[in-house]
Amino acid sequence: MKTLRTVKCGETVTVTRLEGAGPLKRRIMDMGITKGTAIYVRKVAPLGDPVEVTVRGYELSLRKQDAECIQVE
Repeated sequence: MKTLRTVKCGETVTVTRLEGAGPLKRRIMDMGITKGTAIYVRKVAPLGDPVEVTVRGYELSLRKQDAECIQVE
């Protein structure tokens, strides 16, 4: 099980599953992160929070706890 938080800078991954329930999962999906979506990791802050990614043509910053809820391959 690999999460978005463990992905290195410069890698492109595909979402396989979203963890979490209720408002957290809905918020992630509203940002355009759904199963099968390609995510390019642009930058990771020195302490790992936040992670800057490119999703569906736009840039997005995610907190560590949100990135842990996104399983990728």
